[in-house]
Amino acid sequence: RAKSGQYPESELLAPAIVIGPKDTTVVAGSEATLECIANARPVDSLVVSWKRDGRRLASGRRLNIPAPTSSDTGLYVCEASLSNSTAKPVEARAQLTVMEPPSLTAQPKRRVLAELDRSVDIPCLATGVPQPRIEWYKDAVPLSKLANPRYKVTAASGLTVRRVQPGDGGVFQCLARSAAGETQAHTQLLVSSVAPAFTSPPTDQTVTHGNAALFSCQTSGAPKPAITWRKGLQVLASGSVQVAGFTLLQSGGLQIQPVSFQDSGEYTCTAGNSGGTINATATLTVWTRTVISVPPTDKRVIKGTTAVLDCNATHDPRVNTRSWDRGGVAVLPTSGGRVSVRLGSLTIGQTWSGDIGDYTCTVTSRAGNDSRSARLEVIELPHSPRSLAARLNDSDSRSVHLSWLRPFDGNSPLLYYLLELSENNSPWKVYLSEVDPAVTEESVGGLTPARTYQFRLCAVNQVGRGQYSAETQRLMLREEAPSAPPKNIVASGRTNQSIMVQWQPPPEPQLNGVLRGYVLRYRLAGLPGDYQEKNISSPETNYCLLKDLIIWTQYQIQVAAYTGAGLGVYSSPVTEYTLQGVPTAPPQEVEVVAINSTTIRFTWNPPPQQFINGINQGYKLLVWPEQSAEDLIVVTITPDYPGSRHTGLVSGLKKFTWYFGATLCFTTPGDGPRSPPTLLQTHEDTPGPVRRLSFSEILDTSLRVSWAEPEDRNGIVIGYVLWWEVSGVESSREERSLSNSTLQHQLTGLTSTTTYTLQVAALTAAGRGVVTSSTIATGVPPELPGAPSNLVISNISPRTATLRFRPGADGKTAISRWLVEGQVRGGEEEAWRGVYQKDNQPDADTLEIPDLAPFTQYRFRIRQVNIVGSSPMSAPSRLIQTLQAAPDTHPSNLTLLSATQTSLCFTWKPLPASEYNSSPETVGYRLRVWRTDGQGEDRTDDVKGAAGAAEATVEGLRPWTQYQVQIQAYNSIGPGPWSNTVAANTAESVPSGSPVNVTAEAVSSTQILLKWSPLPRAQKNGVILGYKVSYSEKDSEVPPSVLTAAGEGSGSLLLRDLRQYAVYVLQVLAYTQNGDGPLSSPTLLRTKEDVPGPTVRMVFPEVRLSSVRVVWQPPTNPNGIILGYQISYCLDSRDPLRWTTVEVGSNARQFTVTGLSPEQTYVFRLTARTAVGWGEEQEARVVTTERRERPQPPRKLYVPQDSVESRRLRLHWLTGGSGSSPLRYFTVQVKQLPNGDWSTHVADVAHNVTAWTLDRLKPFTSYKFRMLATNDVGDSVLSKETEPVTTLQDGERLGHGRSRGRPADDSINGLLTGFRLYYRELPVNASAFTEAEVQTTRTTSASSLITKLKKFQRYQIVMTSYNIIGESPPSIPVEVSVGEAAPSVAPQSIRVSAVSPSSLEVTWDTPPLETQNGLIQGYKIHYWERDKQNQSEKVMVVFVPDTRVHLTNLTSYTPYMVTLAAFNTAGDGPPSDPRGTRTLQSAPGPPGYLSFSEVTGGSVNVSWGAPLTPNGQVEGYRVVYQPTAPVQGVSKVVTVDVKGSWQRWLKVRDLVKGATYTFSVQALTVSYGPPAQANVTAQPVQGTPGSPAGMSITKTSSALNIHWSEGDIGATPVTGYVIEARPSDEGVWDSFIRPLPPGSRSVSVPMERLRSGISYEFRVIAVNRYGYGQPSTPSAALAALSERPFYEEWWFLLVMALVGLILILVLVFTLLLHGHSTKYKACGTGKHVSTAEESVTLDNGGFTALELNSRTLNTKNSFLKKNGTRSPPRPSPGGLHYSDEDICNNYNGAVLTESTTLTEKPTEVSESELTDSDYEDEQPKHSFVNHYMSDPTYYNSWKRQPKGMKAIGAPFGYEECAAADAEPYYQTVPALTHVNPNTNPPGSRTPVTGFSSFV
Repeated sequence: RAKSGQYPESELLAPAIVIGPKDTTVVAGSEATLECIANARPVDSLVVSWKRDGRRLASGRRLNIPAPTSSDTGLYVCEASLSNSTAKPVEARAQLTVMEPPSLTAQPKRRVLAELDRSVDIPCLATGVPQPRIEWYKDAVPLSKLANPRYKVTAASGLTVRRVQPGDGGVFQCLARSAAGETQAHTQLLVSSVAPAFTSPPTDQTVTHGNAALFSCQTSGAPKPAITWRKGLQVLASGSVQVAGFTLLQSGGLQIQPVSFQDSGEYTCTAGNSGGTINATATLTVWTRTVISVPPTDKRVIKGTTAVLDCNATHDPRVNTRSWDRGGVAVLPTSGGRVSVRLGSLTIGQTWSGDIGDYTCTVTSRAGNDSRSARLEVIELPHSPRSLAARLNDSDSRSVHLSWLRPFDGNSPLLYYLLELSENNSPWKVYLSEVDPAVTEESVGGLTPARTYQFRLCAVNQVGRGQYSAETQRLMLREEAPSAPPKNIVASGRTNQSIMVQWQPPPEPQLNGVLRGYVLRYRLAGLPGDYQEKNISSPETNYCLLKDLIIWTQYQIQVAAYTGAGLGVYSSPVTEYTLQGVPTAPPQEVEVVAINSTTIRFTWNPPPQQFINGINQGYKLLVWPEQSAEDLIVVTITPDYPGSRHTGLVSGLKKFTWYFGATLCFTTPGDGPRSPPTLLQTHEDTPGPVRRLSFSEILDTSLRVSWAEPEDRNGIVIGYVLWWEVSGVESSREERSLSNSTLQHQLTGLTSTTTYTLQVAALTAAGRGVVTSSTIATGVPPELPGAPSNLVISNISPRTATLRFRPGADGKTAISRWLVEGQVRGGEEEAWRGVYQKDNQPDADTLEIPDLAPFTQYRFRIRQVNIVGSSPMSAPSRLIQTLQAAPDTHPSNLTLLSATQTSLCFTWKPLPASEYNSSPETVGYRLRVWRTDGQGEDRTDDVKGAAGAAEATVEGLRPWTQYQVQIQAYNSIGPGPWSNTVAANTAESVPSGSPVNVTAEAVSSTQILLKWSPLPRAQKNGVILGYKVSYSEKDSEVPPSVLTAAGEGSGSLLLRDLRQYAVYVLQVLAYTQNGDGPLSSPTLLRTKEDVPGPTVRMVFPEVRLSSVRVVWQPPTNPNGIILGYQISYCLDSRDPLRWTTVEVGSNARQFTVTGLSPEQTYVFRLTARTAVGWGEEQEARVVTTERRERPQPPRKLYVPQDSVESRRLRLHWLTGGSGSSPLRYFTVQVKQLPNGDWSTHVADVAHNVTAWTLDRLKPFTSYKFRMLATNDVGDSVLSKETEPVTTLQDGERLGHGRSRGRPADDSINGLLTGFRLYYRELPVNASAFTEAEVQTTRTTSASSLITKLKKFQRYQIVMTSYNIIGESPPSIPVEVSVGEAAPSVAPQSIRVSAVSPSSLEVTWDTPPLETQNGLIQGYKIHYWERDKQNQSEKVMVVFVPDTRVHLTNLTSYTPYMVTLAAFNTAGDGPPSDPRGTRTLQSAPGPPGYLSFSEVTGGSVNVSWGAPLTPNGQVEGYRVVYQPTAPVQGVSKVVTVDVKGSWQRWLKVRDLVKGATYTFSVQALTVSYGPPAQANVTAQPVQGTPGSPAGMSITKTSSALNIHWSEGDIGATPVTGYVIEARPSDEGVWDSFIRPLPPGSRSVSVPMERLRSGISYEFRVIAVNRYGYGQPSTPSAALAALSERPFYEEWWFLLVMALVGLILILVLVFTLLLHGHSTKYKACGTGKHVSTAEESVTLDNGGFTALELNSRTLNTKNSFLKKNGTRSPPRPSPGGLHYSDEDICNNYNGAVLTESTTLTEKPTEVSESELTDSDYEDEQPKHSFVNHYMSDPTYYNSWKRQPKGMKAIGAPFGYEECAAADAEPYYQTVPALTHVNPNTNPPGSRTPVTGFSSFV
């Protein structure tokens, strides 16, 4: 095998790589080896090879690369294969990566020399594979650690050292490193030397003896300079010398420590290096230390005297600074001299408690500081005792125990206390005159029981009597139980298990104490038993709701009041019933019996009386079929005597049917339980007629009769009876009785060809049923009957009509049934349906059709039925309409939608249109409303909105009242039935009346007792929650204060803290949860007198050495009638008893005191008196001196932040100088930022205070404050303003129940944080509220969604706003009924399609069921014109089940948008996306206007406006004109069709001068609309200019000059001139130049504009505001010069004539040979543009000939450009169609001329006239319609073809013209001119002038 090389297949093994080569990375130059081990069989055939990039490298398992380079990097492939084998080779790959070690491509020099502050670059770049990373080192330290920002390394250049400094010198190393190795280079950076310089030279120093001195001396230089310090010649410190006490610092500075006087002098710092030496000198000064030699000592002075604190110091004579402070606050001298510093001593005059403190004298100097302290004490009057408290004595009911805290004694021991008391608000009186100062409690006895007391206490020391303490709380002595019961007790049933009890407190004199509450007890009236009690622990609560009572039961109720001493007497009992409930037991012993086939009788006994739970309103008899419980029949029976047995009947039931019967009892609240149902069957009755009577097997003597069971069996069918007889022969009658299973019978023994009458009836136990009869003839098989005919409708009423007809053939048997079908509304598309059938009346020819719908259009047809079948339908009758009738039904689903206090909103399902029974415009709805309690009158309200109305609101109702409501529909005939009654309650409202019997009583000088009586029931309008008392001082601008008395039974309120002897306006109102009722009439009452307050503004305007004049104003609070004043004064000394007192009258306002000592301080006291006594004193000091001035204003005004509140703050200040006159008071002014004005806030601040509380501020508002001081001389200047101060936020203060929307800005009182919604469920029992839920929103929200509510429930919702301080009062409650939600999705699959020009069809699908949120009632279709939604939007309402509607009366060809929304009782769902379409087109309206311009004797320019109602896309216009009378015997109508909607003008030419023409213009869409018509006379109108005079023409070689002079200008000045020309080859005048300025009298026409060989006539027309005037006399004809071309030479013409003759002869010969079989064709084979017709009428019996001529215009007219006339657009060739289609004569004289130029004098051409028409530059050369261009100048339309232009081919040369796209331009149409045909040469046709150029 080895030799043959063949191996068995089992031993062959495909090659596989066992160990593949691995990715290898080597450094360039070092050997790289890749190894690959493979396996295969046979092994000797295994070949391992290496490849790279597809190129074979070597074989063997190893691949060696001795010295690889970077080019050897790549992917190497090891391949293993078997030679001479088909086995597939395998491969393995490995990546070889060759790295190159780094090498420097740029490296620095060994040394680099750098200058200071210059930048230097050190290069270092490296390459390698991979790219090496470069690192830098300085002196072997990495630069990254040095973090020097001046060292910058860049990859492109290396290292840059910016702004080299001396410290930068050193060795820099560059190290390039990668995975292949590393390399490095280095350099030494040398910094050139710099001479030394001072950066911080030494400065002069001054120090105190013993301290340290420090001189600075910082330098710069390279190398670093050496520092040496010297004083004179002595070296003090250097690098090698160090003198004791002198230290050389490292920075170069010198430190001297300690300093002595000998160290004073100059010190020199010397710095030097190789660059040079510098020095600087400074001086040291030494001072003597400062100390206090005489320190201040503690002092104790009396308030108001002067205190002196000494302070002397030893110090350096060169310096001395001395200051005083107290508690760290500097004490500064005042301008008034009260505080002064002299020779270091502090002097304080007029000392007071504010001067008490520790004073420190501080001496500050550069030579040292020293301080000493001393305390100053000021003795004064003692303070008031604190925490004075009173309590009842446990052992003695007539004594009170007082306790207090010892007060501040004024720095002087207390002598005794003085105790005063006030009994029942009486004036204060001294009760104990001397109380031991050592005690802090006292027992006060001998008081009167059940009276209130207040106490106050003051302390007395050697200075005098201090202030009284705060008054104690008013204390009532022990009380007793009330001796009288509560009064005015009222009880009313609230629900069927609750009673509301209300009362008023016992009379106050009989309370015998403080009312603590009430005890209410109740029990069943008239029955023995224990009372149940309820404790009302709140004395303000004057009502109680008794719950869980027995339904409809009378209770006996009593109320007693109690105090802390016990329970008082009970009131007399009152009785009241709970409201009715529903019965809880069914009627008893109920018997239900069927008395016939349609009636059931009930008999029963009433329920036990105790289970009726109210007044028995009657019984309901309930009957329902056994298998259909929903078909319930209810019969209501009024109640009989309670003890008797009741009977009731239910009729109208189905015969022989099983029914359930039950009964129940009901009261006003509702139905009681049903009795157990009884199953019974109505009696049997006779059956109805059999069905489907038919005949078969009809023979001569026999036939078979068949029938079906009766539809109404009315019992058990027991058999059938069959009769038959010969028709009309009663004696032949035979009868057969058949079993109930027999439904056919064979009759035999009949006579042939005889008509028999057969009758069949069913039998039950009740008897024979209705007979069914028919006739049949033996031997004659019946056939289908024929169709009736001759239908006549008569006797039409709202619901019936009489149908008369001729019966069809009876089909040889009796007619058994007549079937009438009707087609409603008579539309062909409506379906026919059966409306009536009549049985067993075979000979009928008249039928009364019942049950028709009123006011409905019908068409009838009839067919007849016999035993064989039905006849064909008759032909339909005429269309008739039934008469109108009142509606048959009432609207359904009457539901209360919402309720307010005075209105109820109801919704219902409107009647469908089929139930209107009249015209929809006459249909409406009417609501009937009456009160359930029977009060008031019934009212009916007609609903606005006609038949589609589905909602209405009944206004003007009483709040909190139940109403009964019904609805009916009505039309012009009458009203329909009323609906079932719906009960509805109006919502609670605010009371409509105010409390009555309001009385007031002044209890004391600060208290008023107000009493009132409750509201009448009719004015409550809800549950009275309490009363509010509004009180304010009369004529006060301050808003009234309001106090609340909770509870409906509240009848009095004690007003406290009122002003003494002030008249108050008192009013009371009641409130419910909805808000406040009206206020009662004002009651005026004055509080009692009291002692007056202090006088104000006591000043001393005149002060002499021995006299003063004191002036004052009455007290701000007089508290009564002022009876006089008392002035007391004495020297300001320590003896307080030497007072001089003077009394003056009540009218005195000043008093002069004489006999005083000069330069002395006096104390004055002033007090006022009322009838109650002397009031509070006002005290002031005055100095008898003449040296006085105005005071200084207060200083340092500030407001501590911790004193700022929402409505108040505390202002602090420092008192300024008094100006040698004591201050009297301060005035504070305030300014509200940002734009407020300064105003006086308070004007009588006491002079001796330095802080004041300012109230009456607004929350969260910024203010500034300033002050002024006042003394006897006058006011100071205003102080500086404070910094802005902002008050804090406060809770909002909205009025109760008055908020609407966002709170007003002035009531937010801060930053509004958000809103809270409170909502709670309103149950049927309105007194039992559920707990309110709350939902919070942020201020950015304008709405909030409340979810998770209960369906079909009422909720009450209120809203509050809140900030960080608190919450506002709630808004007015709103009640919302949650029932069906509005649909959440719009109708689906909406399709809108156009049906006609005025209607659209809209179809849709209902919203998905899960999104309907209830029962959809209908749909609202909103539709509008797309661009005019606000002006054109309409709404159509359709009701279910319709899902299709036609929108009619729309505007033609108008885009409409349609949206749909579904609605139910909850409201409308979202609208669908608008869908739109456009209505179809219709005929347009007339053009907007028709006007004429440029009227001359032969032409007119007609223009018209677009139709105001285009009703579609305007495709063009039709212009028709004709003379009003025959012109020259011709009456011709010309019709011109103008295609396109853009062109609305036409130039008509060659009219007959003086003739009047009628023009009419119609617009075209799908058809022509009505025309707009007007007449015009072809002559200049009145007021136009006359003919220009002196017309002349001069001719030069290059131009024609036309001259004229002005003629008659007409009614207005001439506005311009027009030049017309008439070429000799055309004969029609045309505008040649237009317009010329009014001042023009000549014009130059270049010869190039004239066609060669053509002569021209010219004339001039003047133009003014009225139009074109009379033309001038035409000029003589002038011809243009031209060079005759060769083809116009005679010889050329002769040659061409001969050639033409030959050609003609050849043509004639050819025609003779081949033309005999060809008829002459009419000239209609050419392509024509005209499609309209032109009619010509000759009144002389002649005829006219019309000739067409095609002409073109030149392409450009430069004259028009210069004269500023922009040519209007020209019509395309297809744009005009004329009525001369039958005329096809050809005119080949149309030629195209070259452009000519007309030059005008430019002096009168304005810049605005130099415009051009864009259309002129692109005019096609071969446009036949250019003859009819609409440019009024009508220029160059009569020129011949220029030389070299190929003539237009004849005879049919219109094709080129028809294909050309001419540009839009004015159309001009020549008018018709009659020409006498007799004047034409024989054989010729006279062209009608003007039509020679017809297209």
